[in-house]
Amino acid sequence: MRLINGYQVSQAIHVAAALGIADELADGPRAVGELASATATHAGALHRLLRALAAVEVVREEDDGTFGLTALGEAMRGPAGSWAAFIGRPPHWTTWGQLLHSVRTGETAFRAVHGVDVWEYRAERPEEAAVFDAAMTGLSRRVNAAVAAAHDFGRYDVIVDVGGGRGALLAGILARHPGVRGVLFDQPAVVAGAEADGFEIVGGSFFESVPEGGDAYLLKSVLHDWEDEPAIQILRACRRAARAGTALLVIERQFALPVTKLSDLNMLVGPGGRERTAEEYAALLAAAGYEFRGETPTAAGVSVFDARAI
Repeated sequence: MRLINGYQVSQAIHVAAALGIADELADGPRAVGELASATATHAGALHRLLRALAAVEVVREEDDGTFGLTALGEAMRGPAGSWAAFIGRPPHWTTWGQLLHSVRTGETAFRAVHGVDVWEYRAERPEEAAVFDAAMTGLSRRVNAAVAAAHDFGRYDVIVDVGGGRGALLAGILARHPGVRGVLFDQPAVVAGAEADGFEIVGGSFFESVPEGGDAYLLKSVLHDWEDEPAIQILRACRRAARAGTALLVIERQFALPVTKLSDLNMLVGPGGRERTAEEYAALLAAAGYEFRGETPTAAGVSVFDARAI
C-alpha cells in the first residue's frame, strides 16, 4: 500500500517545495499560523499538510505544536527541492497520469495530453522552462562533480560540451584543469543564460552541426531524451565536426540501477527517449561512426561511456 499510495507523498512534498516551506523553517521550528501567513495559505489545511509530511519524516512536530525540519527535510533546501517543485506541476503530473496510454500505444504521453512535445511546450511557456531548468541544474550538481572526478579531462586541449545547458559541467571540469579550453554549445535561448567564465559560448542545433576543433566532445544527459534515429543524428553531427581519433564522452545513467528503470518510464511518457544499456549505446555509436571504448561508472549513478571517432 505504501508503494500504491506513493503519489500522495509526491504531491505533499511538491506542495511543500512550491510553497518554500523548507526555507521558511531554515532558522528553526515555527508555528503553523506564522507559516500560513508567510506562505499565503489556509492555516488549517497547511497544518494537515505538515502533519502528513511529519508522518514521512520530512518535518517534525514539536511538543509545543510548532513544526521544524528533519535531517531528511533539510535536503529540500537543495537540489531535491528544485526537483520536487517540478514533478508535481500540471504539465509533468498529468503526463504521468497517461502512462497507460504510452504502454498501450508506445507513444509519448506528453504529446497526447498537450498536443506538442516537451521542447515546444516549454519554449512557449517561459515559466515552465524556468522551473524545469532549475530542477535540471539542481540535479546536475552532484553528478557534475562525480563526472569531473571520474575521467582525466586534463588530457584534452579543447573540450566541446554539446547540449551543455548553462555550462555547469564544463565550468567544473575547467576549474579542475585550468589549462583546458572549453566550448559550450546549446540552443541560443539556453546559452543566453550561461555565465561565460573561461569558456566560449556557441548557439545552434545539435541536429544540424556542432563546433569543430574539439579534442573531446561531451554529451551529458542528451541522448536519453531521444529515440534511436534522432540520437544517431546528434551523434553524426558530432562525428562530422571531429577528426579521426577524437574522443566522444557520453554521460548517462547506469542502467543496472533501479532508479534508471523508472527514469526510462519518465522518458517514455515525457520527451519520448529511453535509458540504454552499454551495449545499446555501443550500437548507436557504431551507427554514427564511433568505436565504443568502455564504460566508467561514477559515484553519482551515471557512467562515462568513452568512444573514439573512426
